[in-house]
Amino acid sequence: MKTQSPIFNHPSLQILERCHHSLHILKQVHAHFITIGLSLHTYPLSRLLIHSSKLSLTYALTIFKTIPNPTIFLFNTLISSLINHHSDHTHIAFSLYNQILSHCDHSLKPNSFTFPSLFKACGFGPWLHYGQPLHTHVLKFLEPTCDHFVQASLLSFYAKFGKLSQCRYLFNQISEPDLAMWNTLLAAYTRNASFEDAHVSLEVLCAFNEMQESQIRPNEVTLVALISACSNLGALSQGIWAHLFVLRNNLVMNRFVGTALVDMYSKCGCVNLARQVFDKLPERDTFCYNAMIGGFAAHGHGHHALELYKRMKLEGLVPDSATFVVTMFACSHVGLVEEGCGIFESMKAVHGIEPKLEHYGCLVDLLGRAGRLKEAEKIIQEMPMKPNAILWRALLGAAKLHGNTEIGEVALKELIQLEPETSGNYVLLSNMYANVNRWDDVKRVRKMMKHHGVNKMPGFSIVEINGAMHEFLTGDKTHPFSKEIYLKIEEMNRRLQQEYGYKPRTSQVLFDMEEEDKEDALSYHSEKLAMAFALIAAAPDSSSPVRILKNLRVCEDCHASTKLISVIYQIDIIVRDRSRFHHFKDGTCSCMDYW
Repeated sequence: MKTQSPIFNHPSLQILERCHHSLHILKQVHAHFITIGLSLHTYPLSRLLIHSSKLSLTYALTIFKTIPNPTIFLFNTLISSLINHHSDHTHIAFSLYNQILSHCDHSLKPNSFTFPSLFKACGFGPWLHYGQPLHTHVLKFLEPTCDHFVQASLLSFYAKFGKLSQCRYLFNQISEPDLAMWNTLLAAYTRNASFEDAHVSLEVLCAFNEMQESQIRPNEVTLVALISACSNLGALSQGIWAHLFVLRNNLVMNRFVGTALVDMYSKCGCVNLARQVFDKLPERDTFCYNAMIGGFAAHGHGHHALELYKRMKLEGLVPDSATFVVTMFACSHVGLVEEGCGIFESMKAVHGIEPKLEHYGCLVDLLGRAGRLKEAEKIIQEMPMKPNAILWRALLGAAKLHGNTEIGEVALKELIQLEPETSGNYVLLSNMYANVNRWDDVKRVRKMMKHHGVNKMPGFSIVEINGAMHEFLTGDKTHPFSKEIYLKIEEMNRRLQQEYGYKPRTSQVLFDMEEEDKEDALSYHSEKLAMAFALIAAAPDSSSPVRILKNLRVCEDCHASTKLISVIYQIDIIVRDRSRFHHFKDGTCSCMDYW
């Protein structure tokens, strides 16, 4: 039987392993190493470097400089220790790597243990752009099929860098990816997903299916990524399946999984289910409270959001920057102006948090929606930092809501300077002019759009039917049931006019068209196509609400007509637009026309 070298079990090494807090004792052990010759051996030196770097980086570097011909193992040891324990000294780690490169002609070259630590450093701050050149070094110095550690570190780097195509390409090169690698891929997609880019979230669902086929058992980290993707897609059926998977497989319902479920149910229009999950969680942190308060806010339950905000503080949890955003947002959408202003004032006075741009944006929106436009404008002019487009757009939206063209023009002028190619700004002002019959100004806005090369952002909506997601663009005719959908829209329009005398609000159409053409343009908005398909596809005895997600703000015509459609077809309709949820039932909307 092969025995281990006595160097590995030397009593001096055992003493060294206990030098966690005393640099003085470590120096004595180092002196003893020199006396008995242990300092001539690589392994004892590596342990000495690890422990000394934790206690004194200067002393560790001094030890390293005294080594006549350090091996790649010792270089790797110090680089790894630097990056793990001294992230503010990453430049020294790369300096050591450069020393390795300078000796490449003398049998010293980087190996599979050199790169993982360096790629870890490349995932943050100014070192991010070092990752891709480092990747070329992997190809140069290692075999074409490098080991799992290097592959995992490369995958993690590109995931943090947000390079999804490279991330997927590298993943496909891995022969048998383990759970950590799958989680890295899923997290990369989730981190870069949004409702506006629904295809990224769909990739998460597809990747999860691949993972199951490969017989890798998911864990809590996997499910957080999956549930987050369902949130972005509004995919309720898949989200419920993920929730059941957690329960059936005895995964831990920790605060991360719980927060993801609260967020998912909220974003899928089921705020009551979100609350049930929230109340049953064994532990709740600030992030979890933020998700639930944000859910209440998006659904227009401002009073519930405020109650939860107060409860959170009573439980001893400290509100963070996001807490104030979601709570003020909740106040804004139900007209709780004084409460929202009070929360803003408490940020610095009570909690010592300096308000940021997003908090001023909430304050401007809060005041603007309540008709206090002059106060909102004054906030923007007097705030301590330069206002961004979000603040001016909030003011423009409020000006449009209250028909104040003077302030609207001021806001648009600033917006054109900040983001001249964003179509929504022009559309808001144009609609405001149309509401007061200033048609010459409507045409002037259209000319401005042409001058800046701006096209109106296409609207799209997603509706879930029997677990399948169906996407519609405005005026879309690509759906397999397109013919039936357009016949259903004709029926909807006929019943709206005959039973309620409804007249389309054609002033919302930006372009120069005949009145009849404007009515057609409104009829074929993406959410109306999605709604028509849902009415066709729904089972006759179904009591489930129609759930629609839209990338733009719901227009006034669609909002008004959907209220009536909920009565005509005796169906609940839930629409999630860019800013909030609208629950249509029996001819009313949960937003009370305040959106």
